[in-house]
Amino acid sequence: MQSELYIDGKWMKPVKGGTCTVTNPATEEVIQTIGAATAEDVDIAVKAARRAFDKDGWPKLTGAQRAKYLRAIAEGIRARQSEIARLEVLDNGKPFPEADWDISDAAGCFDYYAGLAEQLDNNPEETILLPDDRFTSKAVKEPVGVAGAIIPWNYPLLMAAWKVAPALAAGCTVVLKPAELTSLTALELAAVADEAGLPAGVLNILTGSGSVAGQAIIDHKGVDKLAFTGSGPVGSKIMAAAARDIKRVSLELGGKSPFVVFEDADIDEAVEWIMFGIFWNQGQVCSATSRVLVQETIYERLLARLVEKTSKIKIGNGLDEGVLLGPLVSKRQHEQVVAAIEAARKAGATVACGGQRPEGFEKGYYLQPTVLTDVPLDSDAWVEEIFGPVVCVKPFKTEEEAIELANDSRFGLAAAVMSKDDIRAERVAAAFRAGIVWINCSQPTFTEAPWGGYKESGIGRELGRWGLENYLETKQITKYATDKPWGWYIK
Repeated sequence: MQSELYIDGKWMKPVKGGTCTVTNPATEEVIQTIGAATAEDVDIAVKAARRAFDKDGWPKLTGAQRAKYLRAIAEGIRARQSEIARLEVLDNGKPFPEADWDISDAAGCFDYYAGLAEQLDNNPEETILLPDDRFTSKAVKEPVGVAGAIIPWNYPLLMAAWKVAPALAAGCTVVLKPAELTSLTALELAAVADEAGLPAGVLNILTGSGSVAGQAIIDHKGVDKLAFTGSGPVGSKIMAAAARDIKRVSLELGGKSPFVVFEDADIDEAVEWIMFGIFWNQGQVCSATSRVLVQETIYERLLARLVEKTSKIKIGNGLDEGVLLGPLVSKRQHEQVVAAIEAARKAGATVACGGQRPEGFEKGYYLQPTVLTDVPLDSDAWVEEIFGPVVCVKPFKTEEEAIELANDSRFGLAAAVMSKDDIRAERVAAAFRAGIVWINCSQPTFTEAPWGGYKESGIGRELGRWGLENYLETKQITKYATDKPWGWYIK
């Protein structure tokens, strides 16, 4: 099954028979061979999704009817949660407890959008008051159509859930392409959906490369909406390509998020959240708070504590007990992060700890968690997303300086502030130019709350009711509601 694509409710070989291999980042061993879709496969999948939407009646089901399928998918995920989490570790490298949490959240995402699907039945239309009583008007929400979803490798199943669940709840049909590096749990999602009895063509999952299968989804005229999570450069290309057909687009892109720590913060609590904000998932998190700004009066003490605790993080295979930092996802990613650290050194930064392959790990894409200081403000390490376990720490004097430094970025996905002064924390939170702001924490993510960024960090919002609205169009229906003739041309 793993070498096949899930199209139109069936498992099928790629038209051209292509395959690609899956490597375990902890051991560098090939663990699976999967199908490599091409434009021909995408065309079959889009036509199946088109038929399911236009003819087979998926969008005509009630929200409650669609909710039954979503809840069945949620239960299917839970029924094999440990198995899927283990597969996520083998595929992605993250520690098992993190993967297990991700899979639980994915199931919860389907449950949540089942509830919103049912709410669509309770609020099918909105009456619009008009100044002319000869007319009545209403606004109704309708699914946008066929959604093409392209997801990244850092949260494989969870990112699939973030797109598939709201799209199906809205009444859309979906063609999903998981990341080439981490496709195994998306294939498990296909199996779960199939067991749940999801109608043929409603969800299609194609593995393969972004440049071939992903590009074919982007270019296909049968796709009405594109949803993408990934890098800024790729997001820009998707936006440009979508403009040709005026496709609807939602983009969740990169970040270089700040974390401002004021002098009244508890140092141990601050260090805990700083570490959670950058070392979770090996720092391969778009919202990672990778620029830490610490008020100068506590800077030296906090830095010393951060270095001490960072140096003690247990590194290893994500399936091993007590491991809190697994390998990076691939050889290429490892090389890029190592190169970024070396470039930071050359630019004048100091490596306060980490930055090397840990001892005893000759195999696997392992890297010590890294703390950088003295990082020049114009260096790539401070400006660009490294997407690895690398944090830059810098002192500041005043609140105004902290806000200026925090907002001095072309990104605006997330930001965090830590202070015991609630009024100051709220004031700084309001000043951040970011779509997600955390106070006295970093990275908590809830399905109910909107997710997305300002500036080059993306367009649109996922999660919550905002995620559902990504897949809905608004239609105005206005009726001439009187027996009196209009009488403009015919008197």
